[in-house]
Amino acid sequence: MIFELGRYILLMFRVFRKPEKWSVFRSQFLVEINNLGLESLGIVAIISVFMGAVVAIQTSYNIDSPLIPLTMVGFTTRQSVILEFSPTIISLILAGKIGSRIASEIGTMRVTEQIDALEVMGINPANYLILPKLTAAVFINPFIIILSIGFALVGGWLVALLTHLVTTHDYITGIRYDFDSYTIIYALIKTVFFAFLITTIAGYKGFFTRGGALEVGDASTKAVVWSCIFIILFNLILTQILLS
Repeated sequence: MIFELGRYILLMFRVFRKPEKWSVFRSQFLVEINNLGLESLGIVAIISVFMGAVVAIQTSYNIDSPLIPLTMVGFTTRQSVILEFSPTIISLILAGKIGSRIASEIGTMRVTEQIDALEVMGINPANYLILPKLTAAVFINPFIIILSIGFALVGGWLVALLTHLVTTHDYITGIRYDFDSYTIIYALIKTVFFAFLITTIAGYKGFFTRGGALEVGDASTKAVVWSCIFIILFNLILTQILLS
């Protein structure tokens, strides 16, 4: 574990060096925004809508006292989605989608000796391959999470409207009740940390892949597993720091 941590830190020192050509970095950055961010919008939207719908149904089902107003359905859906579901669950989904992609892409370049060729040409492969992915994910993931929150709240409203569990007025009133903008900041801070963890861990696993196709698949699996573990761990740490 100490060896892995030390090698990860040393790799980050190589990643965070000044790009040799800013024009190349900018073009790669835009490509990675599309690959890692925009291409994930479909699955994020679907999961978010159903996630918000499930939270609304469960909240409504558990309100069995006439003393509890139905506006609590909207309020609970909003709080659950902003504080936990969108930043954490969607980040776990992205860890599986973009984490495996990064690890397999860089791992394939390693086993086919493309990274060795970059080093022979005097190019820093860690900076060239990982930094654009890292900056793109850190930049675009907060926007994805904001959209996820919106889709989830719409999903809760749709299920409330279609099943007549709560009126639109009560649901919207609950969403607006006692809103604290700090919860959005909290969610975005977590998202940035999670994006950093996903891209750097996946990049690390791919960069040090050895062998062939089987090892690339193994590196991709380990990247997803370790990304999920560290997301859960840092979710606890950041929650304790930011909400205590």
